[in-house]
Amino acid sequence: MTDTDPLRAAMIEAAERQLASSSDHEVATRAVCEAVGVSQPVLYRLFGDKRGLLDAVAEHGYERYTALKAAQEQTGDPVADLHAGWDGHMEFARANPALYQLMFTPRPWSRSTARERVMDLLTAALTRCAAAGALKLEPRTAAQLILAANIGTALDHIARPALFDDPATSHRMRDAVFSHVLTTTPTEHDTDHLRTAALRLRAQLQLGGTDALEPAETALLQRWLERITHR
Repeated sequence: MTDTDPLRAAMIEAAERQLASSSDHEVATRAVCEAVGVSQPVLYRLFGDKRGLLDAVAEHGYERYTALKAAQEQTGDPVADLHAGWDGHMEFARANPALYQLMFTPRPWSRSTARERVMDLLTAALTRCAAAGALKLEPRTAAQLILAANIGTALDHIARPALFDDPATSHRMRDAVFSHVLTTTPTEHDTDHLRTAALRLRAQLQLGGTDALEPAETALLQRWLERITHR
């Protein structure tokens, strides 16, 4: 920890509070500095500019998001965990609408990696589904579809907050996209049995590896499996 870390954290928290309380979800750098008791040059020194401050708030939001995910119990049923993950994502949006919009609404100038890191978390959850034989698509592709649907639904609910009170709309979207990426049961595969088996073996190797092969052999097997799953 550097000497400036506590001050940096205080300014991020002040910006997040202002973001949540302002009617237009905007942040004024002068107000942030006044809330912490520093001059604006301090903000520029720590964050570069307002864009850097907003990126830092978005990254802090990711840390809160991962804490929520960590608090959700991981069971022996990765598909059930995936369903719970969708609902947890919606709950985060409901509890933090302004922060959620900052994290997930495209900002062309942003350097925040929050959205990509959320994608990584979802890909890891889907890799567990693939290892159980419950996934039709490659985990990263499935994650792209699910996250796009989850974000779109959440942003729609933020625009119309009353929708949060009835989960039916969210669950209809969830079930529609899940039916496209998940098998009906872990043993009921699609018509391309070889591709499904390759997806499952590739995911199992990613999760647990094997002592039966040398690292170079495992890498080669992974490459062959990747070619089968992407054909």
